[in-house]
This record gives sequence, structure tokens and C-alpha cells, in this order.
Amino acid sequence: MSDNLQIWTKVREVPRSAVKPITGGRLKGMSDINPVWRLKTLTEQFGPCGFGWKYEIVEKRLEHGCGDEIAAFVDIVLYVKVVDESDPGHFSWSEPIPGTGGSMFVAKEKSGLHTSDECFKMALTDAISVACKALGVGADVYWDKDKTKYDNSRQDKDDIGPETKAKPETKPVLSPDKVQRLESLRKQKGITEEQHQQALKFYKVASVEYLSEKNYQHYIKHLEAQPLQEVTA
Repeated sequence: MSDNLQIWTKVREVPRSAVKPITGGRLKGMSDINPVWRLKTLTEQFGPCGFGWKYEIVEKRLEHGCGDEIAAFVDIVLYVKVVDESDPGHFSWSEPIPGTGGSMFVAKEKSGLHTSDECFKMALTDAISVACKALGVGADVYWDKDKTKYDNSRQDKDDIGPETKAKPETKPVLSPDKVQRLESLRKQKGITEEQHQQALKFYKVASVEYLSEKNYQHYIKHLEAQPLQEVTA
């Protein structure tokens, strides 16, 4: 079975130098990923732009918002080159990966209305980031923070993974039956030991026995959603 997380695993981590905390405004407390890092990551994985990856602008539009404000939106589709597993020397383009980005064209500020002549460029950058997210680019930032600009008003904080505020367990929590069920399901779904250890790292435990009940249920649901491992004769 091919590793469905092969690309995701390679592009999920973001170096600290490419992450900048947002310290003001409506998005205060969130993180901003340097867009050039995304382009560099695409190039590292697939080749130069236009040769190993490319995008097409599907639509650019302006829409009126509150009062006199006007927002700019760009819709794109991203393509990456895929290696033919049966013939490593043969490549083909992936199916289109959609992304929609937005930025303000006319924004209301303290000094009055401000018009941006870079709104479509910024919306395009945003659209590329959205498409890249589907490939797992920068996934650790979104997963670890569990908070994005689309989630500014979130109130309910489930104690799953790094968000948990509970003290680390000093003795096993799960019953042997639950441990066996998880391990069996993991192997049935073809989750490698490396992927399993990454999951445990996310939940901040050294082994399955120390998972909280909520994290255990979260992990089980994640495994159940994975396709069955192909068995070859």
C-alpha cells in the first residue's frame, strides 16, 4: 500500500523562522506563516514553479462588505506533478486542488477609508496557502494552535492533544482491552510505527496506555476514517 501521508509528513513542519505571531488586530494571538516558505516547500517537493507545480487563476472578483468596505477574492486551482509508481520515469499532473483567498480592497481604518492596490496579490497569496493546506503544508501550525483566522470566536476548547491542560499521567489510564483494540485497528489500517509515534507525540504521551479517554476516542475515530490496508498475495 502506498503511503498516503508521504507528502503530508514531509511538509507538515514549519521552521520557527517562518512563523510569526500576530500581535495586534482581530487576528491577535494567531500565527502567520511566511508565504515564501510555502513556495520554497512546493519547489523542494515537486520542482520549480511551472515545471513541478503550477496554479491557475479561476476567478478574481470584488464584493461589497459592511458599509463602504469592499473585499477582493481570488479563486485558484493548484497542480503538482505526480510520479507514476509503475513507471518512476513518467510524471503526470495531479487533479486540481482548489483554493480561495481574500483581502480588503477598501477597508475602514481609524483615519478613514483606505484603498489597497495590492488586494488581489494578497488574495492570491491567501488562495495558494489554502490550496497548500490540503497537501499538509504547515499542518503542524494549524493543528498545534487549533486556531486560525476562520476560528477567531471559538469558545469550546476540547482537551485533545496539545490543547489539553491536564497534568501528565503518571500511571497507565487505558485498559488492556482498549490498548489492544487501538493497536489492532492501527495495524489493520496500515499505520506505520513512525506515524503512530508521531500521533503519540501529538497527544503528548510516551505510549498508548497513557492516553486520556478523550484522546483515545479521538485517535480511534481518526483511525476508523482511514482506508483499509491493501493485502497482496
